[in-house]
Amino acid sequence: MPQRLPSSPPILPGLAYIRPLGSGGFADVFLYGQDMPRREVAVKVLPSDVRDPDLRRMFNAEADVLAHLSAHPSIVTVYQAGISADGRPYIVMEYCPGSLAQRYRVERIPVPEVLAIGVRMAGALESAHHAGLVHRDVKPSNILVTTFGAPVLADFGISSSLVRQDADEMLAMSVPWSAPEVIAEQTAGTVSSEVWSLGATVYSLLAGHSPFERRERGQNSREQLRRRIARASYTEISRSDVPPSLQAALARAMSRNPQDRHPSARALGEDLQRVQTELGLAATPLEVPSAAWSPSTGVVDFSDTALRGPTRSHIEREGARKLRDRSGVTGLARDEDTDISAPGPASHRVLPWALAGATVIAAGAVVVAALYATGVL
Repeated sequence: MPQRLPSSPPILPGLAYIRPLGSGGFADVFLYGQDMPRREVAVKVLPSDVRDPDLRRMFNAEADVLAHLSAHPSIVTVYQAGISADGRPYIVMEYCPGSLAQRYRVERIPVPEVLAIGVRMAGALESAHHAGLVHRDVKPSNILVTTFGAPVLADFGISSSLVRQDADEMLAMSVPWSAPEVIAEQTAGTVSSEVWSLGATVYSLLAGHSPFERRERGQNSREQLRRRIARASYTEISRSDVPPSLQAALARAMSRNPQDRHPSARALGEDLQRVQTELGLAATPLEVPSAAWSPSTGVVDFSDTALRGPTRSHIEREGARKLRDRSGVTGLARDEDTDISAPGPASHRVLPWALAGATVIAAGAVVVAALYATGVL
């Protein structure tokens, strides 16, 4: 099946296009420069054809899930969302210049760094689960690295509710990091399957390949990986600096039987913290919500297919903006991002040249009256 060609970057108010960042199965990501406040941002945009309700549903869900969770220090931050002038929904997010997409394949990542990443991702997933949400696509390429070098979990496009899941959601997964029960399409995602995926991700960062991937060429088709994961036999990582306690923690997280795994992402994070302590490392903070925490907004509607957000009907030219700003309307705050698609009623302000003409006519009338009064006329 041929890959979808990337769409063109939309014109967005207050944002200047810089370059493309990447394309996925259903959206494109571009780098923009934001004018106020001045910073670089990543903009995720649906392609021009948004008639597919499933695409809109996934896009709306990602924006809403991030709104729930992006205050977490290990989850990518969302700034705003809307609809471009050409009708494409977009999300403006924190720009992360790096990711773990390929790094683990070309570099031997130190054990202390992998442990820190694992603990932080455990905190991010625990927070999502506490809010009743599952990510459903935990893998190295969905762990981005911020400008400060901190790992953050991204791409909640196929996330779902822990309570309500539809049968047609079963195929939304990345096979190499999916649990056996997800591969068998017995569930679309649970806390237990997320524990598996996090364990498989940590394994990959240490091993340099996904857990059931073979080095031989032609041995890693989707179906071959499915069969190996279904058998779920843990193979130890062949690195002398990986301690037995870490091997045991990953083996438990990736147990074939969900009942034998860690009961929560938090429990897996605590196991990784114990390995840190054993190695004489400072334990990475496991940032999880308090018992009293709950999302500040309503429940995410994963069936919402509507086009939502502020829409801009046109992009104003710079010359027109300057002319309008000199017309005497000053001191008012303007929020261009909240312009609606339908233009408002026509303004009846008097133009400057009309005022000048009226002044000349009035002055002439005064002069004529004076001449009559003195008997000249």
